[in-house]
Amino acid sequence: MGVVCALLAFTVFLFVSEIVRIDLSAILVLVIIGLLSYAPGLEKLADVPHLFDGFASNAVISIIAVMIVGAGLDKTGIMNKVAAVILKYGGTSEKRVLPIISGTVGVISSFMQNVGAAALFLPVVSRISSRSGIPLSRLLMPMGFCAILGGTMTMVGSSPLILLNDLIQSANNGLPEGQKMEQFGLFSVTPIGIVLILTGIAYFLLLGRWVLPGDEGSENTGTGQGTQEYLQRVYGLKADVFEVIVPAESPLVGQILADINHENHLYIISTFYRGKTSMVQVLTAEIAAPCRLAIIGRRWVVEEFAQKYGLTVLPALDIFVEEFAPTNAGIAEVVVTPDSKLIGKCPRELLFRKTYGMSLLAIHRGEETLSHVESETHESTQIGLEEFHAGDMLVAHTRWDNLMRIKRDPDFVVVTTDFPQDELRPQKVGWALAFFAVSLSMILFTDIRLSLCLLTGAAGMMLTRVLSVDEAYRAVGWNTVFLLACLIPLGQAVQNTGTAAWIAQQIMVILDGWPIWSLQAGVAILATAFSLVMSNVGATVLLVPLAVSIAVAAGGNPAVFALTVAISTSNSFIIPTHQVNALIMGPAGYKVMDFVRSGGVMTILFLVVSLLMLNLLY
Repeated sequence: MGVVCALLAFTVFLFVSEIVRIDLSAILVLVIIGLLSYAPGLEKLADVPHLFDGFASNAVISIIAVMIVGAGLDKTGIMNKVAAVILKYGGTSEKRVLPIISGTVGVISSFMQNVGAAALFLPVVSRISSRSGIPLSRLLMPMGFCAILGGTMTMVGSSPLILLNDLIQSANNGLPEGQKMEQFGLFSVTPIGIVLILTGIAYFLLLGRWVLPGDEGSENTGTGQGTQEYLQRVYGLKADVFEVIVPAESPLVGQILADINHENHLYIISTFYRGKTSMVQVLTAEIAAPCRLAIIGRRWVVEEFAQKYGLTVLPALDIFVEEFAPTNAGIAEVVVTPDSKLIGKCPRELLFRKTYGMSLLAIHRGEETLSHVESETHESTQIGLEEFHAGDMLVAHTRWDNLMRIKRDPDFVVVTTDFPQDELRPQKVGWALAFFAVSLSMILFTDIRLSLCLLTGAAGMMLTRVLSVDEAYRAVGWNTVFLLACLIPLGQAVQNTGTAAWIAQQIMVILDGWPIWSLQAGVAILATAFSLVMSNVGATVLLVPLAVSIAVAAGGNPAVFALTVAISTSNSFIIPTHQVNALIMGPAGYKVMDFVRSGGVMTILFLVVSLLMLNLLY
């Protein structure tokens, strides 16, 4: 037990100090436990033949499977649509986006494993971050914490709550008839879970600016180059994309797109007419109204143009927000090859935008720049009539999936590399949703092991080629897998050597004779502490019988004490040993101290709110 306590202290030291990467810290702890098990007198520290069983554990296989399922859904473009809906209602304001994301994930995780809900929303939050400009590190932690909190909303929301009724049934065998506990119904804990989720959202809304990390350390979630920053860097002007409403009576009706662009020193890059958006509209087409236009240009130029033709400039992109999201489209640079069939022909002659799916913004030729948009360095040019030369650098706005097709065209060399190079497969959306529904139904309506339910969905998506096997391997965050798998033997050592039971008994001796409310608080704190260093299921199995005994001895309600344990084992926010925390740590670039700072306050709030709600309800 002394060796186990020393190992626990060493693990916490490695996590907090971050002398080495956190996943490497976990590997070191696993190696040390294995080697020490060969020392005389320490043979029971770990079961060496089963030392690596953590890699085949239900939790680890579930995480691998849910990452693959999430990647499959993402590959079909569903997550883009979910992100677009959230942005539509939340805009780019952190205070509006955060509660929508966190609340949604919290509700979802009340009916499925919280790590599954968090993994499915990880790509959604990544897209929202890149489109709204809100750092990923300021969105993922609230989302992850609310996924954990959501597990307290129903009796199937987390493993300890699923297990609780069985433990109560076992404990009833040792109780007299008058003190036997009733089992809890599916929604018995719902009021507690709702208040906890609302508390989590309120916490980050009110204190988020102080407890959440900024953008430092988080990975760049944007892909490709955004339109605005590229135009500013290349042309030296603050051009942007504007959405403009053209009424039916506007004098603009009937005019040709190319002529409008040239005469007004701007560029109409996309149109919306009769419910259809087109980024590849032929520039010789005429304006039909009522419609909407997406225009690139300087703000004052676009406003002057709108006033001239009786148009309305919207304050932000609405219909076109999905089209111009950095995860879907952006600025690409391509070079005309020496033997290209484009040489000697002009864009208008080639119907360039319709043929190649690229909206040509500029041509770099030697030291000269030809562009629709006028700037301090050059006048605007009607580049639609310019003949292409060998070596011309074309600057165009295009969808990334279209740019993948351009890469295979011998007439071009694509210079841009920083863009998503996996094509979306919207045609596979039916298969993806079908296997996701199969997994979810198996989880909710059968007793089949969670990992097997999720692997069924993952295998189905690979079999139907929603994503390839190699893409599935790339979708798995192996640092998360190793972090969790390598810590499982430490949790087993804490339990198997009797360390956990000994600690619990010593604390209960100290609390003997205290008021019932303080005993309940002590049980909650103990369950919280144990869930940080061992599995929440292990902590529940160990502490529920102990809590029932304390309640009976002190004259308290044993069912409430048992429920206190099952709920408090979800209070895992301080260090990234919980599966959800481990999942979000890498993508957001969090440090352990970020969890200590944000999770410390959340842990206290969880204890106070859960104990208040338990006593109000029961």
